[in-house]
Amino acid sequence: MSSPTFADLGVSSAATGALARRGITEPFAVQKLVIPDALAGHDVLAESPTGSGKTLAFVLPILERLQAGNARPAALVLAPTRELAGQIVDDAREVAQAKGLTVAAVYGGVGIERQAKLARKAHLVVATPGRLLDLMNRGDISLDRIRILVLDEADRMMDMGFRPDLERIVSRTPESRQTLLFSATLAGAPGDLARAYTRKARHHAHRPTAEKTAQVEHRFVQVLHEAKLDALVDQLEGDRGLALVFVRTKRGADRLVKRLGTRGVKALALHGNKTQNQRERALAAFERWDVDTLVATDVAARGIDVADITHVVNFDAPEDQDGYVHRTGRTGRAGRDGLAITFVMGDQARDVGAIAHKLGLQTDFERAGFAPHVSPRPQRQPARGGGGGRGGRGGRSRDNRR
Repeated sequence: MSSPTFADLGVSSAATGALARRGITEPFAVQKLVIPDALAGHDVLAESPTGSGKTLAFVLPILERLQAGNARPAALVLAPTRELAGQIVDDAREVAQAKGLTVAAVYGGVGIERQAKLARKAHLVVATPGRLLDLMNRGDISLDRIRILVLDEADRMMDMGFRPDLERIVSRTPESRQTLLFSATLAGAPGDLARAYTRKARHHAHRPTAEKTAQVEHRFVQVLHEAKLDALVDQLEGDRGLALVFVRTKRGADRLVKRLGTRGVKALALHGNKTQNQRERALAAFERWDVDTLVATDVAARGIDVADITHVVNFDAPEDQDGYVHRTGRTGRAGRDGLAITFVMGDQARDVGAIAHKLGLQTDFERAGFAPHVSPRPQRQPARGGGGGRGGRGGRSRDNRR
């Protein structure tokens, strides 16, 4: 049986034509799952990892369900970082133009006046929570006519502390809206968010198959602190595509770029202290291969979706399991092979080993010469009282009163 096309999923010829001009002709798995329900107007909860093609899974239904005559803004997408917001707008722009619709980005780091003017006139607004609240507090934008709301990477927004902002934003949208929520997981806080903001939602879970996961090779490398730069240069040599190098701090990113330059490796830094124009120029240079190495902090790299990244190097080890997954998810995207390399100093072996164990990578970890990870014996905890309850639609939940 042949795989369904975008047209089979209910996408219009205007939209499929715009996609074809970008070389996009076959839907990914998450798009096949989500698009029919979203087009039908159902609320949708989608568990899908980074790099799975989820952006078009919500962009296409939004643009198909809106009409040029709708009051504006008619749809809102909330994203955790300005890089991700910018990329969503880029993915939506050509289809929007084909449908006679307009799209605007709202995020910090650029002039607020121009953003406010464009957002008021746009059918679809893609925003980070903080800057959107700035516009709302200034009276520059109203959410009274929002027909469709999307929360993208809800798990990351929870990790970044955006829950109070989301509560305030969602409470200003109509209860009759359609809500689509995308998250790598619906366990814990993202699941609470999903139950509070949706009703009778269709739930879809797209998880990579074993074959798909195997396309990323995971390596753990023992290093001494004073030898980390040499080890990085060694890993960057040879035949490869683009390389994304992760560090923990903004200052560390700038310092590493300078040190790489002394070793003949041209690199750029991406972190929160850069202006939006600087960050956009760095990403554009990276995508054009003007530089083939980008040194980034976790938050700054969250929205990066560049197909040619073959190497992700954790120069500084990630702090936890989620950090490892989000970092290494930058490679092995859309069916391409990738390599994830993590430098491990002696005092980090236990923590990194625990991460590897949780992710089923203990064989890769031990292959590097590390001792097998031993899980600590669980300790009995005193009984604690529980509480809480489900919030209502629109974010009017018990959390709102804390």
